[in-house]
Amino acid sequence: MAMKKIALTQLEQLFAALSLTRKVYLPVEKAGQYDYAPWQPGLTYHPEVLHTVKSAKSVFFPQSEDLIRYKRAGLSLEISQQAPEDEEFVVFGVHACDVAGFEVLDRVFLSEPVDSYYKARREHGTVFSVMCAKPEETCFCGTFGIDAEAPGGDVQSWLADGVLYMEALTEKGEALLAAVSGIVSEVDDAGTQAAAETRAAHKAIMERLPLADLTTDGFGADAELLPLFNRPEWKELASSCLGCGTCTYVCPTCQCYDIREYNTGKEIRRFRVWDSCMYSDFTMMAAGTPRPDQMQRFRQRFMHKLKYYPDNYGGAFSCVGCGRCLQKCPISMNIVKVMRKLGGANHNDK
Repeated sequence: MAMKKIALTQLEQLFAALSLTRKVYLPVEKAGQYDYAPWQPGLTYHPEVLHTVKSAKSVFFPQSEDLIRYKRAGLSLEISQQAPEDEEFVVFGVHACDVAGFEVLDRVFLSEPVDSYYKARREHGTVFSVMCAKPEETCFCGTFGIDAEAPGGDVQSWLADGVLYMEALTEKGEALLAAVSGIVSEVDDAGTQAAAETRAAHKAIMERLPLADLTTDGFGADAELLPLFNRPEWKELASSCLGCGTCTYVCPTCQCYDIREYNTGKEIRRFRVWDSCMYSDFTMMAAGTPRPDQMQRFRQRFMHKLKYYPDNYGGAFSCVGCGRCLQKCPISMNIVKVMRKLGGANHNDK
């Protein structure tokens, strides 16, 4: 399908047209920050925003979701199961790092046994990506082979001179652009050139970022597990970790969850909720926790990102270089410092 375009001043019309056939999620402002929420008339899309507080992961893998409800009626027990998502929706404004995050989650939740709730959302959801307008110094998606200038998804797009240029990459993407054919237009040679120049300028910025030289040397499926696991530097790196779990909650690839039950007084609800390997009671068993100190929990998080996940999924890493953990960690400890301390390249910590 040929590239399409629409003026930024017409985005309200675009969202309104899409909302006729599907729910539209996009980054919206909440108390001075941005997060994904359903669009409604009057909400403004801010293309200059780099990161939402939580990634777009939360649309496909909600922070909390009901699974089953139990209710006793006399001597009988009524059980109702929450049906998987069956409503069509589009996630608008996703950047390349978060699109790559979906692929990390797909390998986990769509492998046997398939997670039916996640699978349903992926089948009914269409990803509309936008190249990030202003990458920040904390970005390092290129370390993991992510092309920020080609953000991917079902439809990918670029902003240039007040125009949004769009290109369908999948059948779902083609269907989405066909649904708004009345308000988008074809792109001429000048528009194609403008989009290409925008991508080239963005690439030049990415190459100058402070973390552009960060490598995965010393990690991944080719690295030796036990020597990495037993490195003495883990103790130093973890010494100031608070175990707050902030890094896991802002991460677009963390997939740990717990299943709990809550008695409302009228019924019992079984629900799934995000969990964190940084917590002292994570994977708690009758005999206790398998990782009794914070160093072990800290090491588990980064070993999974950089070694265990690549071992299990063909060398792919469980980090997409979005930089959220660099921005949010209250003690400024993050995966970049781990990689530079333990990796093959001799860098100074930043």
